[in-house]
Formats: sequence, structure tokens, C-alpha cells
Amino acid sequence: MTHDVLVLGGGAAGLFAAAVAGRRGRQVAVLERSREPGRKILISGGGRCNFTNLNCRPEHFLSDNPHFARSALARYTPADFVRLVERHGIRYHEKTLGQLFCDGSSQEVLELLLNECAESSVDVVTDCDVQGVESGFHVRTAGGVFEAPKLIVATGGLSIPKIGATDLGYRIASQFGLRIVPPRPALVPLLFDQADRTRWDGLSGVAATVTARADGVAFRERLLFTHRGLSGPAILQASSYWQPGGVLDVDLLPDVDIARELIDRRERGDRQTTRSIVAEHLPRRLADRWFDVMSRASVGAMTGNDDVRALADGLHHWRVTPSGTEGFEKAEVTAGGVDTRELSSQTMESRAVPGLYFIGEVVDVTGHLGGFNFQWAWASGNAVGHAV
Repeated sequence: MTHDVLVLGGGAAGLFAAAVAGRRGRQVAVLERSREPGRKILISGGGRCNFTNLNCRPEHFLSDNPHFARSALARYTPADFVRLVERHGIRYHEKTLGQLFCDGSSQEVLELLLNECAESSVDVVTDCDVQGVESGFHVRTAGGVFEAPKLIVATGGLSIPKIGATDLGYRIASQFGLRIVPPRPALVPLLFDQADRTRWDGLSGVAATVTARADGVAFRERLLFTHRGLSGPAILQASSYWQPGGVLDVDLLPDVDIARELIDRRERGDRQTTRSIVAEHLPRRLADRWFDVMSRASVGAMTGNDDVRALADGLHHWRVTPSGTEGFEKAEVTAGGVDTRELSSQTMESRAVPGLYFIGEVVDVTGHLGGFNFQWAWASGNAVGHAV
């Protein structure tokens, strides 16, 4: 079974790369381990596939080699993919912060990719478990050996193993001598340590708009308390930058100068309790719990200015040291991966192994929440599709 190009992985990046290469007249086969391709596409965006973000810029991506993604992202933009979506008649809408979702379901984006592959005469082979890759490239599977002079590895990361995630891409990279930036869960809920779990027990489901900061990078979005820790967009974003043992700094009142408000209202003779005034800006359950466990000003009228400023500092700088993350099982993506210093930013080809390419999540390029990881899939797939 000989082709011009073999693609390992039938996800967003792999299918898109195959379609682009196929349109250029290459004979392409996609080898997908699962019974059906695109399983991660189907569960994305709550089933509506957040397929890109209109505000996509290089600073929305995390990598040990931060400039690597610029070239591919510049050559295939969100507008390019939107034109493809419109050509296929898919209706979509914009949510906050430039996020684009299907009006219907994620199935529409998967069908777009499969139709593009079909129109390009790409062979999509499912239930195809790769057993080994040899130089050449000879790919051994239970169904036989596939051969091609060009091999694109689009096997994804380790996130959500229940839908088929494996470490195959990293093993292939290591086999051919490429370095790996240690993979870790990203866009993932964070866990309280035992003390914080006791302090905040019973707040599961409570949400607030906050600014969450990790390793100097801040995100202003929603925070959600869970049974085991913290989630919500602000926390998922910060988790990509958080390192074990590090501190998460949360501003619970990012739009309120609470110290100034409390002092001003006291000077005007306002006799409300400090707790009541803070509860005007936070969910009542959270405000009550905060005063129960974190503040001396839990009852009575407002206290002196020094106490007010100390209270405000605590609310604007709630410091949490998570015990860890929910792991790859709950992570939306994998940070780390094939070291991009090993690859050409123009073609995604290995600098040391001609004909070997890596794209998508298996590479050390991780997007923020909100469609950026899909845009990296399209951009890296487009780059390699025009190179093979």
C-alpha cells in the first residue's frame, strides 16, 4: 500500500493537512486508530465546535519557542477557514471574544473535513492501529504495511484518553531522535489542597467574573467552584501557565475598588456591614464564606481603614496554591510536545529527518481557550499540506 504521503491521525490537523495535500495531486492516506475519525472535534465547544477565533494572534499561543507558530498562523488565518466554512454552507455565530461556533453541531465541521478529503481522493483508513514506523517510511499496522516517502504525524496529545489519545506521536519523535518538551495537562481544572477543600466546601457551582493570574499571565473571565477545586474559563486559561507548586493569584473583584468604596460609604455614614457591601459585588454564598474563613471583619459595621485595606488586598489577591490538576482525563489540550526547534516553521518538517513532519497538538504549540487550538490545527495542516 504505497502513497505519496501518509498522515497518522484523523483529527482536525491530520484531515485538513491530507485534504490540502490531496488537492495538490498527492496520493494521501490518513491512518486513524479509532473506528471513526474526528472524535475530539465532535465533543468540542459543547458539541458545536468552536472552530476558530477572529482575534487569533501569536500571543494567544504558549510554547518554549514562542515565535515558531507565527509563520503558519500568518499564512492561514481565521478568515481563510471561515471562507471554507461558508463555502460548505455551514451556518455559524460569534460568541464573546471572537469565538466562532457552528449554529448546528460539530458534526458539520467533521463532515466538511471528510468531504474535502473525499474531493481530494484521500484514503481515510479507520480502525488502523499503528504498530511501528520504520525508516523509509514503512508504517506497520494490523491491516498491513503502508509506505510513503513523506510521513505527517498528527496524532494529537495525551488529553482525554477515553476517546483514544495515546503517546504514539511522542514515541515516533523519540525514535527518530527529536527532542520532546515534557507534555502536561493544559486548559484543565485545578485542585484544592485539603485545607482549601475544607475552607470552600459546599460552594460547588458558584461562579464569579475574576482575573486569574499564573506565572505573570492574567485572564479576566469566569471562575467556577467545583467539588474538588476551581474551574471555569479563567482557571482553564491560567492552568496552561501554572506549574506544580506555583501560586494562583485571583482578583475576585476586578472591576471594583472595594477599599475606596468601603471607606467612602463609611464616611457618608453608611451603617451596613462590610459583609453586606461586599456581597453586592460577589455571589452571596461566596461573600459569606469569605468572611467566615478569611476576614476578621465578619460581623458588625465597617472597621478601620487599615482593616478595610487588608480586606481589599485579600479580595484582590486571593492566593491559592493548587495541589495539582484534574489531569489529562479532564484537560482540553496537552501543553508541551515535539520541540519546535527541531522543525521548520515554514513546512513543519524535521530538520534532521527529511520527509518527517509534525503538526497540531503533538507539537509544542498550545493555544488559549476559545478556538485557538483549532486555528493552529488548520494553520499547521495548511503549512505541511503545501510542503509535501
